[in-house]
Amino acid sequence: MNKISQLFLVSLMSGATTLGAYKLFFDTNAPFSLEQKPLTTLATNNYNRNVGLSANVLDFTEAADKTIHSVVHVKNVTRRTISNPMLEFFYGYRGGQSQEQIGTGSGVIISEDGYIVTNNHVIKDASEIEITLNNKKSYKAKLIGTDSKMDIALLKIDANEKLPYTAFGDSDNVKVGEWVLAVGNPYNLTSTVTAGIVSAKARNLGDNGIQSFIQTDAAVNPGNSGGALVDTQGNLIGINTMISSMTGSYVGYSFAVPSNIARKIIEDIMEYGNVQRGILGVEGGELNAMASKELGVSQTEGFYINKVTKNSGAEKSGLQKGDIIVKLDGKAISTFADLSGYLNTKRPNDKVEVTYIREGKTKTTTVTLSKNEFFTTELKGMELENIDAADKKKFKLNYGVKIKAIHNENLAQYSEELQGNIILSIDNVKAIDVETVSKLLSKKDENQSVRIEMMNRNGEIIRIII
Repeated sequence: MNKISQLFLVSLMSGATTLGAYKLFFDTNAPFSLEQKPLTTLATNNYNRNVGLSANVLDFTEAADKTIHSVVHVKNVTRRTISNPMLEFFYGYRGGQSQEQIGTGSGVIISEDGYIVTNNHVIKDASEIEITLNNKKSYKAKLIGTDSKMDIALLKIDANEKLPYTAFGDSDNVKVGEWVLAVGNPYNLTSTVTAGIVSAKARNLGDNGIQSFIQTDAAVNPGNSGGALVDTQGNLIGINTMISSMTGSYVGYSFAVPSNIARKIIEDIMEYGNVQRGILGVEGGELNAMASKELGVSQTEGFYINKVTKNSGAEKSGLQKGDIIVKLDGKAISTFADLSGYLNTKRPNDKVEVTYIREGKTKTTTVTLSKNEFFTTELKGMELENIDAADKKKFKLNYGVKIKAIHNENLAQYSEELQGNIILSIDNVKAIDVETVSKLLSKKDENQSVRIEMMNRNGEIIRIII
């Protein structure tokens, strides 16, 4: 009788455990349920999970099933007219042959009413954009807005049904070593899922504007661009953007724009029609052993302030040349990518708590971010500012910095010819905006000559060396 009682007790406990587990994972009111929001849906934080290599613990099937239905195939059709200059010269022939070019990529549905996020380079110069869902239905897409600097574009399709979509996760809380899935359409192979881990965060790949990639070893190939990088719960933590390869195919590294940056860009486009960028108002560079030795500071991590912009939030809050920024809103800042990545999630007039080191003492101040359009810098005595919407439309440009004023006495005699011109590149590096130019100039000696390509007020290209 005693043994029967023991068996009954064990059975009762096992049943209770099973019911408890069922309640935890399948109850819609459980902590794992997603919070619904109109356009960009945020997922509930859950970063205390234990993920191991055991087959009983590691399971990607649910995340993959959730994601493949919200990742779409993007077809970019570009039509161009190819002219024949010889026929035009000898016979006055003005016609041309129409040529159609087709590019493909991926996109992610982020709302049930058909908003889709992808890469700007996937749909750049498109005459027509076609979206194919995982169920093979196709729709014409409308371009809502783009951000070429961060390589993000927002599209919209009109379907007669509610569409499956992916909720946004918090990319700031993603950990190195965490398992992730890349979902996209490489080589036109639809609904392809690959797995890997987060190899690094805030990866800086150069002066192309994006300095805060999530790096993974999930296989990403041509056609994956614009696809989803998701965590093991199927929450969107990045938009797959590029690979680093000598062959053009995957060799072990892939990169994604963090979801927090992508979400902020999308919300800006929806609310303002363009991307609102807030700036701190400082110039400088990240510290390392060599830079710290040259500057005579003991700190080897952080952002060293070399210059504070006049009338900026940084100046008004008391930041000075020589200060070393080590935290923003409590988040550690070790590199320039950390700094720019966090600021790319902020807007003008947002307040940021800056922790910095001055003369060996740690201090804190609150900085109100300035609007990027008011940010200026100097190049060889030429004051530069970002081009506005009117300049972009007039000269058919989507990047560049304008010469606002001439302060260099040696160039004063040419001020009439130079003022108002738009600088397109400096030493063959594209002058995307003032922020990019400032970073480029911080690496150069003031006495070093520079090659400048610019467009004058008549739309003519000029190349000079100063």
